[in-house]
Amino acid sequence: MKIGYVCTNYNNSGYTAKAVRTLKAGAGHEYAIAVVDNNSNPESVQQLKELAAEFPDIQLILNGDNVGYFRGLNIGIRYVREHHPAVEWMVVGNNDLEFPVDFAEKLSEHAPSLREHAVVSPDVVTVEGEHQNPHVISGISPLRELTYDLYYANYYLGLVILKLAKLMPSLSERSDEEEWQTPRPIYQGHGSCYLLGPRFFEQFDELWAPTFMMSEEYFLSKQLSDVGQRVYYEPAIQVVHHWHGSLENLPSKKRWNMARDAHREYRKHVGIFR
Repeated sequence: MKIGYVCTNYNNSGYTAKAVRTLKAGAGHEYAIAVVDNNSNPESVQQLKELAAEFPDIQLILNGDNVGYFRGLNIGIRYVREHHPAVEWMVVGNNDLEFPVDFAEKLSEHAPSLREHAVVSPDVVTVEGEHQNPHVISGISPLRELTYDLYYANYYLGLVILKLAKLMPSLSERSDEEEWQTPRPIYQGHGSCYLLGPRFFEQFDELWAPTFMMSEEYFLSKQLSDVGQRVYYEPAIQVVHHWHGSLENLPSKKRWNMARDAHREYRKHVGIFR
């Protein structure tokens, strides 16, 4: 089985190296890998060049500008589809992932039953052992939607809401992830990793990317729903996620601004009371 992997990189090439090495440790399969660098610093770019020298079959794409997450993935997706048409399943997402040694075997084993789904969301587990999927099973409540609006109304108000959420986790946390053992169609899968299958590319050339970064989970779900599809969660396929590793070099205010802009785009399509 030939598997594609596309990730973005920004000033944290150590994560990318670990993702590539753990994926390629799965013997018996071919891999088409494209690493899209979003204008990292010279030290990080040099690390990527050393990785590409270690694995000559990796395609390193060096962007002159930071184009963002899904837009960066789309550059890699286009490359893999053009140069490796035999790829049936494409793993796309963060670079701060580790792949179990049986990742490719599990994907190959379940591929026949998963082909009816355009996008599969795997069991994403943090290094601390927390399951991050299913991210959203059926929908988001009006109260939580209102909280999002307040959070993105003002940065300092957002800090207060974030602090309150940490003090009262029972009120702020969703319980969807507690059902991580159940495979099913879901509303949103965690944005760190998706598996794009043949049915996705029968209907789309790339991911819908209306924003620079953030809210990708919703934008993908809407892209699918427009053609009568939903993300499918499959816990038998697992990845390890270094939580916040891909964003660790972004200042918090800058991160909030990006999320606010994405939330404004999200509000164009989703009202609080639908």
